[in-house]
Amino acid sequence: MARRGENIYKRKDNRWEGRYIQRYKDDGKPKYGYVYAKTYKEVRNKLHEARTSKKNDIITAGDKRKAISLYCDEWLMQSRDRVKESTYVKYISTIKKHIKPGLGDYYPENINSLVLESFSYLLLEKKQLSQKTVRDILAVLHSVLVYISKQNHSILESTEVAYPPNKLKEMRIMTLQEQSRFAAYLTSDMDEAKFGVLLALCTGMRIGEVCALKWKNIDLENDMITITGTMQRITDLEDEAGKKTKVIISTPKTSYSNRHIPLTESSVYWCKKMFIDNPEAYVLTGKQEHFMEPRTLQNRLKKYLDDCNLEGIHFHTLRHTFATRCIEVDFELKSLSKILGHANSKITLDRYVHSSLELQRKNMQKLEK
Repeated sequence: MARRGENIYKRKDNRWEGRYIQRYKDDGKPKYGYVYAKTYKEVRNKLHEARTSKKNDIITAGDKRKAISLYCDEWLMQSRDRVKESTYVKYISTIKKHIKPGLGDYYPENINSLVLESFSYLLLEKKQLSQKTVRDILAVLHSVLVYISKQNHSILESTEVAYPPNKLKEMRIMTLQEQSRFAAYLTSDMDEAKFGVLLALCTGMRIGEVCALKWKNIDLENDMITITGTMQRITDLEDEAGKKTKVIISTPKTSYSNRHIPLTESSVYWCKKMFIDNPEAYVLTGKQEHFMEPRTLQNRLKKYLDDCNLEGIHFHTLRHTFATRCIEVDFELKSLSKILGHANSKITLDRYVHSSLELQRKNMQKLEK
């Protein structure tokens, strides 16, 4: 079975075989070369050497007859060192699951607006993917098409990727009563995990940011949290079987996600109560050598919500609830955007601010004054 679009296979004799394109024949069909090794990692290194050597340069005049799937492999190869590991893993998954099955056998000169419209329809209507997911897939496809155009001038028809409208679902937000009840539950018999969930509710931190948080990131002299990393589980590209995953801690989602979050008096109180005198200890475990990954924290949250008889809530609901509470007390929008780690205020307004009926009534009453 091939390894995630890299043309690497495990043979019956337990050796690994890698395939690469040496050149293109006059009829446009590729002529392949092969490398062999005892491990997947060795084959991948040999493939890299073969693909980057001048004598095996795969960018030739015959490229005009290469299928989209081969261009995808090339694009992945040249993207690997330009993006974060987690992003690269998402690219691999997107191409393997969606782009190659839908468009992999097409030649670039056969790609047109109708083909792209049909592909988008397949993702939305047949596969029933969300509009956000489809937009992400099309963004990767667009990057591949740009790569093809740069390698082969005018090979593609003048075609633009038409993205589906970004219709955002109305997010479930905790009511004030629900939030109060949930906070009371978390602060009774509090442990490290409950403390982490409470911090998320009071600061709008993402789940990966909470999991990566260490006590050195909480400044109790200045009543502030500093976000410098995020934790997530991704596919392990070094795993020879191609099935294992690993937990990584990397820089936050965007440069804007590196930020300082001022703490309220009640948050400071609980931070001091749960304080561990070890800057390298994880907040969620109180230990330096042991962390709690997002999947585990999600399971803990589910139990807490069940205990409180709260339904339709997941971890990101806490972030949306925090943003909505801020708006309800006339929080300055630009400050809120910085606290949430957004690039601009429009993202905050469009995605994270949910107006309750009570808030609408309050605003209407302002007209009377």
